Amino acid sequence: MIVDSEFQPARFTANRHVQTFLPTLLRRNSPVNSELQQLTLPDGDFLDVAWNKIPAREDKKPIVVIFHGLEGSINSPYAKGLMHALEQHGWHAVLMHFRNCSERVNLAARTYHSGETEDAGYFLEWLRKSYPQAPLFAVGYSMGGNMLLKLLGEKKKEVPLTAAVAVSVPLLMHVCADQMRCGFSKIYQHHLLQKMKRKLLRKFPQYDYRSLIGLREEDVKSIRDFWEFDSVFTAPINGFDSAYDYYIKSSSRQYLAEIKIPTLIIQSVDDPFMTPEVIPQKNELSDSVCLELSEKGGHVGFVSGRLWKPQFWLEERIPQYFSSIL
Repeated sequence: MIVDSEFQPARFTANRHVQTFLPTLLRRNSPVNSELQQLTLPDGDFLDVAWNKIPAREDKKPIVVIFHGLEGSINSPYAKGLMHALEQHGWHAVLMHFRNCSERVNLAARTYHSGETEDAGYFLEWLRKSYPQAPLFAVGYSMGGNMLLKLLGEKKKEVPLTAAVAVSVPLLMHVCADQMRCGFSKIYQHHLLQKMKRKLLRKFPQYDYRSLIGLREEDVKSIRDFWEFDSVFTAPINGFDSAYDYYIKSSSRQYLAEIKIPTLIIQSVDDPFMTPEVIPQKNELSDSVCLELSEKGGHVGFVSGRLWKPQFWLEERIPQYFSSIL
C-alpha cells in the first residue's frame, strides 16, 4: 500500500536541504542520558548498545530498537530525539551501534555495511530471550533502514518484532551512490566520507589491510566518493566482487515483497540523498508494508510546526504508528 503522508513542512523550511540539515542545527548540543551495555558476538567481536534505561528482565513495557544511519551513533540528533520521545511514552529504547560506530574500535577486520543483517538479527534474538514479556519494535534510519528492511525480508515471520518503521531509505544503493556525486549532495558525501575514512584509519594499527585486501593508509586518504570507498574497502573486505555487486545485493527494495510483519516506510520524494527512481511501485510491496510518501521532508528531516517553534514530526509519527499496532 502507498499512501500520502500528512507531513507539512514548517513555513520557510520546505527546501529539501533546509529540511535535511535543520534538525542537526537545532539540536546540535541537545544532551542525551543513556546507559551503555556491551554485547559479545559469536565471532568474538562486540556491539555497544545504548539504552534510555536498561529494563528489568520481567519488564513488560515495549522496547524500541533504533538502527542508526551511515556513521551515526547515540549522539545523532534523530536518535536522541526519538529516544526522548519514546521515554515520554513510557517505553524503553535502545540504539545498536553498528561495528566501529561507537567510541571504541571493534576487533574484527571488517566494520559494517548496509546489507549486513547478522549482527542486528543476533541482537534482536538476544533481546527476545532477555526480555520475553516485552513487545519488540524497530526503527531504522537511512542506511539502518535499508538494513532493517533487508532483515525483515530475509527473516519473514521469524523476525522477533511486532512492527517496524524505516525512514529515508536508500532502497536502490547504486542510484543513491550516483546521486551523492551530484550538485549539493556532494557536500553530504564529503562530510560522511571524512568520518568513514577516519574510522577506517583508526583500525590500521590492528590489521595489515595491505596484505588482506591490498589497501594502504595513503589509499584511504585519497578516496573521493562512496563508490571508491566501497570499491577498495567495503566490497573486498566483505567478499563482494565490486562496489556495484555490493550495492545490488544489499539494496532492500528487492526484499519488500517478502516482509511479513507490519512495516511503515516513511519516504520523501525530495530526499537529496536519492532520486524518485528509488521509490518502489505498489506491486513491489507485501500486504504488510505501507509506504508513506511525502513531497517534502528532505533526508531524515521532517521538521513541521513553525520555524521559531519547530516540531520534529518523526518523533510523533513513529510512536503513533507503534501504538496503533499494540
